[in-house]
Amino acid sequence: MSDGISVRILGDFGPFSMMGKSIGYEITIGKSVYLLDCGAPLFQQIGGNNLKNIKGLFVTHCHDDHKRWFTDLALFHRYVPNADFEIFLLTSEDVHDELYTAAGPALDRSLSPDSKTIIDIPQQSYLTYQMLGPRARYKIVSRDEGNGKTVLYIVGPDGKAVGPDTAKIIISRTTNRPRMLFKDPASKEWVEPESFYTFSSNVFYEEEKNIFENPEGFTIEAVNAPVWHGVPNIGIKIATGNETLIFSSDTIHNVDLWKQLYQEKRLRKHEGSERDFEQASVLYGDINDHIERIWSEERYNEALSAFKDAVVVHDISIKQSTVHTDYEKLNKTVLEKESTILTHGPDKFTSEGVMCFTDKIVRIRGNRFFEEVEGKLYPMNADIYYKDAEKFYVGYRNERGKYIVYENNGLLNLTKEEGNIIGTTLYRVDLYEDVSGGYFPILEDEHACYIQRRDGRVELVEVSDDGSRGRIVEDHRDRLAKNVDAVQPEEQIVS
Repeated sequence: MSDGISVRILGDFGPFSMMGKSIGYEITIGKSVYLLDCGAPLFQQIGGNNLKNIKGLFVTHCHDDHKRWFTDLALFHRYVPNADFEIFLLTSEDVHDELYTAAGPALDRSLSPDSKTIIDIPQQSYLTYQMLGPRARYKIVSRDEGNGKTVLYIVGPDGKAVGPDTAKIIISRTTNRPRMLFKDPASKEWVEPESFYTFSSNVFYEEEKNIFENPEGFTIEAVNAPVWHGVPNIGIKIATGNETLIFSSDTIHNVDLWKQLYQEKRLRKHEGSERDFEQASVLYGDINDHIERIWSEERYNEALSAFKDAVVVHDISIKQSTVHTDYEKLNKTVLEKESTILTHGPDKFTSEGVMCFTDKIVRIRGNRFFEEVEGKLYPMNADIYYKDAEKFYVGYRNERGKYIVYENNGLLNLTKEEGNIIGTTLYRVDLYEDVSGGYFPILEDEHACYIQRRDGRVELVEVSDDGSRGRIVEDHRDRLAKNVDAVQPEEQIVS
């Protein structure tokens, strides 16, 4: 696998983008092609015929910007003529259960082949599922007591019900959803086990970690320690032996917050007496009234080391996003700028870190990444990356550059006018528009645009009252590429 890992960006926009691209990646390793998340418009970007070549689908969590096209993929498999392939779904136990519950109304019923009968359809008719990550050793299950009465209880590793001194069910009065409260045997504290324990812990999770091994020699595993998003969610770690690539998925990455989650002891509060609480197997209320510690120290330490020696694709957001990493708090993370690619950003965003952009192809070789453009690998080493809706720009420092980079409340901005600056001036740059991986001077005339021709060359088209005229323009990327200590790939690395 000397080619490393190739990642085509199908979508890099957050959930509220006007672009409608959302999140999705096409990952190629050797001859194997996988999808990671399916929020991006797959049929538009990949096409039905090419979707048949996908070996599997990884889903990190059930927010629609990450799984929006899941049911369409399933229905495509079942109903499109000659779509004789099966969806091979790989995700964690929790995410799978949430995903199928969400997709159920679209998938679990249809008409019979003769269209005369409404039939029930099992999940297996649409997909083959393989678990990533360990199974939980304790589960909430239900038993039909008859007369329309269902009883919830918790079973342990032996399949037998456990007592209230080990685990309890807390049913939310807000959502009616049952969640598990578990007594950590080491600390004797009540915790929510899915949040408290890392996948490597055998207290709550089984010893078998269900790492997927591809016949071509690479592995894919679920990561949970650094992933903190609210809903069941996993990161995805891909390892080839030479490369390690981690998709952190949506998460709030803040080491100060993480430390609070494992260090802070919370006081329990509950209705009734302590004796009533201890004896109860099922309680109604807010589980947070009973949780004494959010994270284990083991989870904290594993989260700190999770991204070591890996290239990371990490979500980013603007201020006070609550469930994502705020750009101005990147200095609170353990991420290294040289090995991190930012994704999930808003429609308009400026960053000193490398950003994803739809339809780009990133190649990971060893512990470095490059952009692949027409058989060449370019270092992604601009000083500024700027996204404005469906256009992408890069900036290189120049003390006489036309554009000023300034910081305001932790966020970066660009302007040509010093009088427009609200914040701190940082430096000046020359801006270039990225056209299919080529870099061309930014256009300031609203009546001009760049168009890529069928022969691959880029034409500057200028429109006037007399019509339009175009001319071929020079790509500046080769000139702008800075020296790097290049590995020796089959493709040409530009340095």
